[in-house]
Amino acid sequence: MNVKLNPSLAEIHIAASHLRSISVPITPVLTNSILNKLTGRNIYLKCENFQLTGSFKSRGALNTILNAMKIEPNLKGFVTYSSGNHGIAVAHAASLVQRPCIVVLCNDTPKNKIDAIKQYGAEIVLCESTPLSHIAICLDIAKEREYYVVPASDHCDVIAGQGTIAVELMEQISDLDAILVPVSDGGLISGIALYAKRINPNIRIYACVPEGKMLEECLVEGKRLWPDPPQFLETECKACRSQQCGMITFPIMCSFIEKQVFTIPDKVMIDATRFAFEHLKLVIELASGLSLGAILSQHNKLDTNIHNIAVIITGGNIDLNDRLPWQQEK
Repeated sequence: MNVKLNPSLAEIHIAASHLRSISVPITPVLTNSILNKLTGRNIYLKCENFQLTGSFKSRGALNTILNAMKIEPNLKGFVTYSSGNHGIAVAHAASLVQRPCIVVLCNDTPKNKIDAIKQYGAEIVLCESTPLSHIAICLDIAKEREYYVVPASDHCDVIAGQGTIAVELMEQISDLDAILVPVSDGGLISGIALYAKRINPNIRIYACVPEGKMLEECLVEGKRLWPDPPQFLETECKACRSQQCGMITFPIMCSFIEKQVFTIPDKVMIDATRFAFEHLKLVIELASGLSLGAILSQHNKLDTNIHNIAVIITGGNIDLNDRLPWQQEK
């Protein structure tokens, strides 16, 4: 696996150029008067659910694969591990460069995400639902097939790709005070923070996480306090159930994001997806409910001088083979 240092501003700008060269859309920023009135702030929703693959993951996957092909044009193929959205993104990116792709998924991955991966021609390998099993299988496949591993988050090119969200966002809204970002392994918030804080050192970047993440404790201490071996959180949000953040992403987070973390119960997350459906006319997945749920339920925890807030809507790949999240509540 190719591990490099944190991406520079130049590398994030190059990533943005990569994405625009293949017509990856600049996703819209939406506002809503009901949301502004409820929070007493100006809320700007950065809607990554409008990406072709339905989530922000396209950015990191495309940037990583395009960079890999530039360095080694004769790559045999790509392999990755994923909870779903990253797998869709890598399968799509591999299809664009006409290379085979294998995606290792936990056996409880939602059917809609499995189907989407198959539509891009990727091979799927299912494994036990544990934090380490899909990574181990992915690395074995990479060695056997001589495929390039596209990590889900802990990689310079992935982080740079996710950072292109901040490039767009800060061009779209020039006077942001804060950005709220859902966090799993930390690739998304690392890319956003690396770019946004370098452009505007006064902007505040907040992590939004499920219960049990322990992220605030780790940030305050500046240490990895998570238990080993890695564990999955008990949350309905499978996309954000990794308890630990990455070896590359966590130091970035310690340096660039706020120590205050918004911890969101599942019910608040689910209620936020319903709010988006009913009032914003947006279909969003549970991970997006972390950031939207934070601004809906905990906006009073933000300093009163924070007026203009971006909320990252990470994706909209919900499983329509099942009931909507708020219909599953007991």
